[in-house]
Amino acid sequence: MRLAIITTHPIQYYAPVFKLLSQSIEVMVFYTWGEEAQQKFDPGFGKTIAWDIPLLDGYPYQWVKNTAPNPGSHHFKGIVNPDLINQVKNWQPDAILIYGWAYNSHLKVIRHFKNKIPLYFRGDSTLLDGQKGIKNLLRSLVLRWVYSHVNYVFYVGTNNKAYFQKYGLKSDQLFFAPHAIDNNRFEVDRSQEATNIRSGLGIKPDDRVILFAGKLEEKKSPQMLLDAFLSMGIPNAHLLFVGNGPLENSLKASAADSEKVHFLPFQNQSVMPAIYQSCNIFCLPSKGPNETWGLAVNEAMAAGRPVLVSDKCGCAIDLVDSGINGEMFEAGSRSSLIQKLSLLLENKTGLSTLGNNAKTKVASWSFEIQAETILKTLKNTYAK
Repeated sequence: MRLAIITTHPIQYYAPVFKLLSQSIEVMVFYTWGEEAQQKFDPGFGKTIAWDIPLLDGYPYQWVKNTAPNPGSHHFKGIVNPDLINQVKNWQPDAILIYGWAYNSHLKVIRHFKNKIPLYFRGDSTLLDGQKGIKNLLRSLVLRWVYSHVNYVFYVGTNNKAYFQKYGLKSDQLFFAPHAIDNNRFEVDRSQEATNIRSGLGIKPDDRVILFAGKLEEKKSPQMLLDAFLSMGIPNAHLLFVGNGPLENSLKASAADSEKVHFLPFQNQSVMPAIYQSCNIFCLPSKGPNETWGLAVNEAMAAGRPVLVSDKCGCAIDLVDSGINGEMFEAGSRSSLIQKLSLLLENKTGLSTLGNNAKTKVASWSFEIQAETILKTLKNTYAK
């Protein structure tokens, strides 16, 4: 079995899976953003990002020349690869696994290889944003047409499965390969570094910390979290924002009079386990659109922290068991957020238990299980 994998750029949520796959079958990863994607400008963070953990070790790959005038994975015309189809053909794969279709070259590959080579697809879109009207009808027609080209899909969770079913995929085409992060890396004890982070911010050992980590952008609703926290006036509690983004200045202005709200800039991957372990509760209050999953929730849970997640996060229905490992609240509702945050904060002695439950829950959402599913599915479906 020779599997060609087509994806835009190396990221920490996919590269380890490619490494695992390459231990069992022949793999070639085609990175369509091009070699410059190793240090890319992220419009959400507002800065150039280069991950500080290895993402190209342990599997073969090829950079594909990208001729897009404005290269990037944030729009359809940002991935234009005139040589991609020939590069794939020259490698002579038995099957192709494509991550995302909404790029010029990825869609061309899907169209070109339909009925020639088995096509497998991976994406994490959901129906949670509930679009209506003529645009939604047209979108539905386009998506049904796109997915009619692929043979099998690896879905990431419950909301993602419902999405694929709506747009024409049948049950025997759908295989659950859980969305995952490097659980082991976030489980490693970083308590001393976590203590240093807290003390550096003037947070006492017995104080409780609510953490938001991610892009400070509208869809993630950091302002609502800040407003809710300030209105609650919780003694011995702090709110920590870690990240950058377009809302950074307005958030800092809103929190200027509070000594209980703290800000740290973007922290790279090697630091993030200690960041999660410095908090008592992790909150992802996203209202969307397009909060398709929220892998930061997986990371916080692997670090042994309870989570407070809005119902517009794709992961919530699968990962959050209310009262057991965290709470889920109604997206966009400050009152719902306050109610569920209060429940968690009032359960101070039980937060560690909730965190342990979170770690147990997310253990089965692993790279290993994802890779095993892909390999098993390839074996069982390739001959059909």
